[in-house]
Amino acid sequence: MAAQSTALAAGPGPEPAETAAADPRRWLILAVIAAAQLMVVLDLTVMNLALPSAQRALAFTTADRQWVVTAYALSFGSLLLFFGRLADLIGRKTTFLTGLVGFAAASAVGGAAVNFSMLVTARACQGVFGALLAPSALSLLATTFKDPKERARAFGIYGAVAAAGGGLGLLLGGALTTYLSWRWCMYINSVFAAVAITGGLLLVGRQQRTPGGRLDIPGVLAVSGGMLCLVFGFSRAASHSWHTPATWGFLAAGVALLIAFAVRQARAAQPLLPPRVVLDRNRGGAYLTVLVLGAATFGVFLFLVYYMQVTLGYSAVRSGLAMVPTVALSGVMAGLGNTRLLPRFGPKPLVIAGMVLNAAGMVWLTRIGAHSDYASALLGPLMVTGAGNGFVFGMVAATGTFGVAPQDAGVASASINTGQQLGGSIGTALLNTIAAGATTDYLAGHLHGRPTPQLAQAAAIHSYTTVFWWCAGIYAAGAVVCGALLRRGPLTRPADIPAGQPSGEPSQRATAAVTRLPGRG
Repeated sequence: MAAQSTALAAGPGPEPAETAAADPRRWLILAVIAAAQLMVVLDLTVMNLALPSAQRALAFTTADRQWVVTAYALSFGSLLLFFGRLADLIGRKTTFLTGLVGFAAASAVGGAAVNFSMLVTARACQGVFGALLAPSALSLLATTFKDPKERARAFGIYGAVAAAGGGLGLLLGGALTTYLSWRWCMYINSVFAAVAITGGLLLVGRQQRTPGGRLDIPGVLAVSGGMLCLVFGFSRAASHSWHTPATWGFLAAGVALLIAFAVRQARAAQPLLPPRVVLDRNRGGAYLTVLVLGAATFGVFLFLVYYMQVTLGYSAVRSGLAMVPTVALSGVMAGLGNTRLLPRFGPKPLVIAGMVLNAAGMVWLTRIGAHSDYASALLGPLMVTGAGNGFVFGMVAATGTFGVAPQDAGVASASINTGQQLGGSIGTALLNTIAAGATTDYLAGHLHGRPTPQLAQAAAIHSYTTVFWWCAGIYAAGAVVCGALLRRGPLTRPADIPAGQPSGEPSQRATAAVTRLPGRG
């Protein structure tokens, strides 16, 4: 059962005729894909550690700092579905190489930024090319490894690189920021890109295109515009007010565009996101879970870095080392959950346990102070949240791709990344708004005369603990809502790919099973 679940999680099985046609360079191609994935993962954590130094160098405000993270996450998440479809239409090798070149160029511009606008623009461009790169890499991995056992191994290595990349990013970002400059946290991407581009040109063969396909342009515009309006609305509240017409106008426009996108997908002949993918209870629950997890986790990492560096006076290197137990334990628990617990118990208990652990870790973090000790105040909650994240991540990848018809495997994988990135962008903007409001309220209630450094420090700590309480609430709500949506019991081979039927020909029974409404199975 465990082996079957792993193989299905890695993607739909190959047709019998394909199994023998193994590419002799497939393991070298995996190394190229892993290098590209490592670059994308590194960029997420490296920049978090470099952000305080970048803020001091370019003199941008605290309300603006979240845009350095959000600009990347928004453009990346909102374009994943579009570029996943584009890779099928024009060829995965083309989009893979284009994404690498563009990502490296945008990173170089960001490293050379002379002001806040230049840095944010570069980060947004990184997100665009990252969205082109990520689904192309996953598609290349799935098409290169045709044997089910080798494919499972390849996806395991790919996942390990992704998990290790987060820890390496923390260490590398701290070292580069401390001993060179925060700018090298951007320049380092060129090294990984050069390796991946060379390997891609020499090793990756010509990729087959999907004939007769068309892009759902109205769907692309609706979902991208909707997410842009939502995040901009949340961010505007940080610097203006929740009550201004512009704030609510952008939020309302975002909701309206996303509703229009959902209606469009139900009616389009070739939708960007086929409804059959998300209307399955387990897959829909997995996508909602990663959205909730991203909304809280991105903000937690951002505010923890600021607390360690600004309040406790940690160097960037020490901050990176302090976060390693979280990433390491997350990787260990993800492997344990995916290979041991998921096949036996299914995704529901893993999600509930992971979210509850995360909520407990956030409550524990609310005890931080101006002179907290790492071992007593930070290590414990960091390990608890690492374990919680691992349980959730371990089930999301398997459940979100389990049982999809072969023609939907790419969009199902892209949906996982989309949920994580869009949840992260919204969560970062929302939590930054909450933190700014908590700081203002604290100063207004405690200020008597001229503000002192001690008062400013106390206000900052109050804003961090307020954010952690909100994150605890988000995780607790996720345990209830996501846990209720997921089905009980282990994942079983669904009717999407009946035994003995070629994977490229879904049956009429399979189509009916995929498109049934959630709650009826």
